[in-house]
Formats: sequence, C-alpha cells, structure tokens
Amino acid sequence: MPPEVEKKAVRVLSIFRETRAVYLFPVVMKEIGGKKWGYINAKGKQILPNSYEHAEDFQENDLAIVSLMDKSGIINAQGYIIVQPKYDTINPFSEGRAVVNDPQGFKVIDESGKEITDRAYSIIVGEYKEGRVRAVEKDEHGRYLYGYLNKRGKVVIPITFEAASDFDQGKAIVKTKDGSFQLIDLTGKILQAYPYAYVSNYGQGLLAFKENKDGKIGYIDEQGKIVIEPKFSSAESFIDGRAIVSLSDNNREQYGVIDRTGHYVIKPNYNQILYLDEGRFAIGKEMDPKLPCMRSIYALADSGGHILTGFIFNGITNFQDGLASVSDAQHTYFIDKLGKRIEQLPMVRGSGSLSFEKTLIKGDVDERLNYFNQNGELLWKQATIVPLNNNYTVVEQKYKPNKDYLVYFPQIEGMKIHQEKVNHALKELAGVKTMPAHTQLESNYTGDFEVTLYEKNLLVIKITGYDYPFCAAHGMPVEKYAHINLKTGSIYQLKDLFKSGSPYVKVISDMIGDQIKSNEKYSSYLFPDEYHGIQADQPFFISEAGLNIYFNPYEIAAFAAGFPTFTIPFEDLKNIINGNSEFWKSFH
Repeated sequence: MPPEVEKKAVRVLSIFRETRAVYLFPVVMKEIGGKKWGYINAKGKQILPNSYEHAEDFQENDLAIVSLMDKSGIINAQGYIIVQPKYDTINPFSEGRAVVNDPQGFKVIDESGKEITDRAYSIIVGEYKEGRVRAVEKDEHGRYLYGYLNKRGKVVIPITFEAASDFDQGKAIVKTKDGSFQLIDLTGKILQAYPYAYVSNYGQGLLAFKENKDGKIGYIDEQGKIVIEPKFSSAESFIDGRAIVSLSDNNREQYGVIDRTGHYVIKPNYNQILYLDEGRFAIGKEMDPKLPCMRSIYALADSGGHILTGFIFNGITNFQDGLASVSDAQHTYFIDKLGKRIEQLPMVRGSGSLSFEKTLIKGDVDERLNYFNQNGELLWKQATIVPLNNNYTVVEQKYKPNKDYLVYFPQIEGMKIHQEKVNHALKELAGVKTMPAHTQLESNYTGDFEVTLYEKNLLVIKITGYDYPFCAAHGMPVEKYAHINLKTGSIYQLKDLFKSGSPYVKVISDMIGDQIKSNEKYSSYLFPDEYHGIQADQPFFISEAGLNIYFNPYEIAAFAAGFPTFTIPFEDLKNIINGNSEFWKSFH
C-alpha cells in the first residue's frame, strides 16, 4: 500500500473510532457539603453521578483517577472501581504504569491495579519514560539516593546516585556519590564520564555543563567536547534544535534562544521564554519594568526568531496539531501557528485555557468548567445554584472588576425577612468591593465559597480566598465562615452559642490545650509555646462532629500547616451551651 494511501486509511479509521467510541468527561457541581464530581457523555448527558470528591479526565487506557474520603482510586468507563480509594495520591498512567503513594511510601501499580513493586520507596519521581522510572531512598546518613525501576517494578539500575535524570533517547545523566557526572544507558552501563563540576539537561546529543561550581554554563557533546563555550547563567535542554538560555544582568535574568552552534535566534532580551512545541515560543516581558518579579505578558515567536504577534497574551498553552489556547486581558480562545484567532472555535470571556478532549472542547476559564462541541457550541457549563430545599437556594454570583481580582460569592434566595441584609453581609465577607478596572494590581486575588452545612434553619457557608502578591514567595489563604439562620436572618458569633456570662473562652482554651498535650501529631507542626488560648471572637464553624475552632496560618503553626483546627463534641460543652438560645435551636 502506498504511504499516502496508508496515512489516509489510518485517518479514516481514527475518525471512525472517534465517532463510535463512548467517551466520558468529568464535571463538577456544588452541593451541600462541598463539590461533587461525576461524568457526562459527548452529548452532555450525565452518565456517572456526582458522587466523587474529585474526578480527573479518562486517560487513553479508559481509566480515570477519582477521590473519595480524601483517598484516590481508579474507575473504568463503566464506573466500576478498578482500584479502591486507598492511596493518598495516584499519578497519571504512563507506559501502562502509575506511581501511587500511601502511608508506607511510593509504589507502582499496573492497569489492573496490582502493585508491582515488592516494597515501598521514599519517593518515586515523575512517571515512566522509556521503560524506566526514578526511585529514591535514604541512606544511613540521611542522604537521598537515586536509581531506576523497570516496568516490572524491579530495581534495574542500583539506587546509588546523588542525582539522576529521566531517560531521553535511551540515555540519562547521573551524579555519583563522589560528585562526578556520567552518561548511562538503560542498563546502567557508563557511556561517558565527565570531569566537570556540573552536567545536566541532556537533549539531542548535547548537555549543559559548568567547568567549576560557580562558573557559567555552556554545552558539551556526549563525548565531553565543548561545543558552546560557557557564558550562560541558565541553560535548558535542546529540543527541536533550540535551547532556552539566560544571561544575568544586575541580578535579573534575561532569556533568549540559541541554536546548536550557540548563535542567538532570539536575543536575550526577555524576562521569560517558554517552548510551546511545534517550533513556537512564548516570549515574555515585564508588565511593569519596575517590578520584574511581576508576571509576564507574552508574544508568540517562531524558531527562526520572528515575532508573530504583539505582547498581548497573559497565558499560552503548548501547541498541539497547529493550535494553542491563549488568554488576553478579556478572553480565552484558540490561535494558529501564526498567532491568528481561529474564528470557528469558541471564544470565552475570562482567563484560562481551552483544550481538545476526545470529541469535545474543554474550557477551564475563570476557575469554572465548560464543554463545547466541535462546532464551538456550549454543551455543558458549571451550575450556579445550590438548592437547599423547596424554599431556599444559594445562588453563585461572579465579581471580576479587574483581570487580577475574581470572586465567586453566595447570595441566598427564599428568605422571608432580612434577605437583603444577609446577602449584603455575605458580599462583604467574600471580598466584593470597589476595584479599579484597568489598573495593574499588586496581587492576584481569587475567592470562592462552599455550603458546608444545612441543618433545620442553620446554613453554614465557608468563604475561601487566596491573595498572592506578585513578588512574594507565596500567597496567603483566606478562610471565613458565616452561620446564618434562614428563618430569622441572624448571623451568629461564637458567643451566641453559650450561656450569658459563661467562661466559654477559658473552657474551650483548656480543652484545646489538652488536645495539644495528649496528641503527638500536634507537636510535629505547632510552634512550641505559641498557643495561649482562644479569643472571644475566635474563628469557628459548626459541623456534624461538633464545634470546630481554627487558627489562621502563622498564628500557632507554620504556613504549611494551613488552618490548624480543633474539634470539640457538643457533649463536652453541654454545661456552658445555652440550649434555649436561638443559635442552638437553629440546628436542633
């Protein structure tokens, strides 16, 4: 069969399979108790109910990772559980294998869910590439050492290296215990040793290297011969004959792109460059030259250095089959390799990304999920109503006065009195406030909410947010709760739960102190001697388990601990709870 005829036959068969196959797509909606995920088909019909805490896309092997009770498992396209939700994490499958993690450590499973590793490892890094995955263990000195597992889960290259890269074209870079670097093959055979202080980023036969620890970076070939003299402060792997490099200028990195001779095809004039595949680059410059740490605004360039668009994109995805998703100040849409918008495909107001998922187009824009058919018509969008009962609903409203300020806030419908007052309070609590529309803000803020409890007349709404200053190491999360009586319109404070004059502050403070002393888990993350009791207006929330008292990040624990929370059963507080109070009766 001639090659062109064979290619046409393959395309026809692929199209036939696409039209005959039954694909499922994850969807999410808010319910009482939080978000729930399920799956729809290509017509937008719900096939698997919203019963998961999280659900990911089905992979090429028709398996999907889902979460229940804070554990991850795997289902097939019929919704049958292939792997029980028992792992802390499950990575996507690669080469028929997936890396999983449980309290014992990291393991590998096959597509049937069978654990193929005979033991757990401290870490298994990334995914399988060319039949190998990196496994990590601690030695007797507490150092992490690297080696490789094969697809049977067996150690095929001993775990003895201080560092190790993924395999690329059958080769990987490793660093030995004595600090030397080697190029090895899939069996661990040493192909070449290098007398340099640093060797990394193997790609297309070239490796980045340093002659000494504090020196500049250049490139050598596989035999160790210097091909491009050291002059860069950073140097990435060569891909498609190009590599992204940078020069340091007054502690500011300026990025460019070189060819295999070291010649600049894109001069080092940019504060960020991303390779987008298919011979295209996103070149970024500062939104504000006075704040180089602020995120970039991008233009599209080709591998010859030609700039194809203006600096108009806030985000660009990788190209696939000649298309990429972009976001500008107002919309998200597809462009071709010349940077031209594809008119026939969706344009969605907001910032995010669009991607082709089997027979549909998936939109993740302004932190909300949408699906479109191949004609660009909206097929499914995330619901904005949380029904409580026949009388009350919580309606999601969107507030985005600035591209860097996005808040989804709750509004209650169905209250007979004080609804306007309650909704105004919810808007303020969620962070709805006057913001300049076109001024560049110093931080990015996103806000959302969940309905965590609805019992009798009591509605508990959790307000969340994340404020990320552009030049900060990390942002600051926000967590607040509103306790609302839907019948009276009252919004309760902690003191409203207790008898007048009762020493609730001391009682609760002592109970939390006892929990800290009696449970060793708290000693692992609470600051020593930083807990001094609660305040009269301490943040709290009501749940089925009882009264929950929480602290903000850094108050009594490190940032990584999040919001340290202590639960006290109502039975333990019965002597000071006011059983006749409006608050107590609202949910009893």
